[in-house]
Amino acid sequence: MSIHLRSERDGVLRQRASIESFDDLLVDVPEAFGGEGQAPDPHDYFDLSLGACKAITAQMYAKRKEWPLTDVSVVVTRDERDERRGVYRLDVAMTFHGIEDPQQLARLEEISHKCPIHRLMTTSTVEVTTRTLATSPGTAP
Repeated sequence: MSIHLRSERDGVLRQRASIESFDDLLVDVPEAFGGEGQAPDPHDYFDLSLGACKAITAQMYAKRKEWPLTDVSVVVTRDERDERRGVYRLDVAMTFHGIEDPQQLARLEEISHKCPIHRLMTTSTVEVTTRTLATSPGTAP
């Protein structure tokens, strides 16, 4: 799977992204950093991927167990004040609608910790390789 990004023209920092069949996803930076403020920033996508993955994982588990989960609400709160010192904190508050049994609630929370994105963020070494592709002036890669 590949994600393609392309800067918009005229010095705008906003990026247009496509992921397989999903086109025109936008990524920007906050206005305070020179962006237009018309799209989520890269941190937002990072944070939302965790919240969405936790919700989906809990829903899949509840469905398999035939529990009465109707939907999941998630609030992800970011504390980035120590990011430059290597600490990026995310607080995830989840509400499992339709579930009243305390043991089922505890199990759904526990299962959410096993979602692929949570594990990726907390237990994996991520290696990033960046390379430059040469292009002719005025041509698109």
